Amino acid sequence: MLNIEDKTILALVDAAKDGFEKAYAPYSNFHVGAAALTASGKIVKGCNVENASYGLTVCAERNCLAQGVIGGEQAFSALVVYTNQEKLTPPCGACRQVIVEFLAPDATVIAVNHNNDKQQWTVNELLPDAFTPKDLLEK
Repeated sequence: MLNIEDKTILALVDAAKDGFEKAYAPYSNFHVGAAALTASGKIVKGCNVENASYGLTVCAERNCLAQGVIGGEQAFSALVVYTNQEKLTPPCGACRQVIVEFLAPDATVIAVNHNNDKQQWTVNELLPDAFTPKDLLEK
C-alpha cells in the first residue's frame, strides 16, 4: 500500500465531502462523494449523479476519475469515497473496474463516513485478478 501523508488524506476526505454535498440523488437519497489524488499531486473530486432511468446513474468514483481525465490526468495514486452511512461503503463492481484502469495495484482506496470511520484497501484487494489494459496488450 502506498504511503500517503495524513494531511493529504485529510485534503482528500474534505474534497470527497464537498462532492458528497453536491451529489444528485433524488431517487435513492444515497449521496456519495469521491476524491482522487493524481500522480502529479492534484486533487479531483466527483459525486454520484442519478437518473430517472436508473441504469444511467453514474457513481461518484467514476465521475471523479473522469474529471481527472478531462483535466489531462491519467494516473492516480489514491481515492477516497465518502458517505453518511453507518456502514462504510466500498466502490461498486463497475467502479472497481474503472479504478483498476487508472490506479496501480498497490494504490490506496479509502472509504470514510460522517463518523470519520475509515476502511482502507489496495486496488488489488478490491479487485484481485482484475482484467486490465495489460490483458489487451499481451498476446
